[in-house]
Amino acid sequence: MFTKEEAQQLRKEFWIAFAEKYPRKWLLHHTKIKDFSFKFFADSKKAQVLLDIEPRDPEKRTIYFEKIESLKTILLEEHLPEAIFEREFYLENGKLISRIWVQLDQVSINNKKSWDAIFDFFYEHMNAFELFFYEYEEYIKDLELNT
Repeated sequence: MFTKEEAQQLRKEFWIAFAEKYPRKWLLHHTKIKDFSFKFFADSKKAQVLLDIEPRDPEKRTIYFEKIESLKTILLEEHLPEAIFEREFYLENGKLISRIWVQLDQVSINNKKSWDAIFDFFYEHMNAFELFFYEYEEYIKDLELNT
């Protein structure tokens, strides 16, 4: 077990090591769509690459999710075959969002031996997510264009 400070330091080392292995600027929050962002996540059991759709307006959240969902076959066949779609996903704080993600199990941010596997997973899957987004960006952004 780690102290809070040790765990915090280890997480810091993890993200620095990832940035050194894959030094590039990721899309993440720079989608130009409010509350529509890509994220990396790792804990003691898994790693995830996420697309969180979080507008407070449930109608906007639904529209964005349905736009991505209308492209589901393309996303699964050409980019991320193991993507999971969750129209209603509750965060730990109780906030309702929509989420699309991929997951790598049996890895731990606390185990440096699994870092390379996590880094490679992050790179490969976020890159695929970004390519998909850039290809369909105009369609996704346009709230007037129905699915």
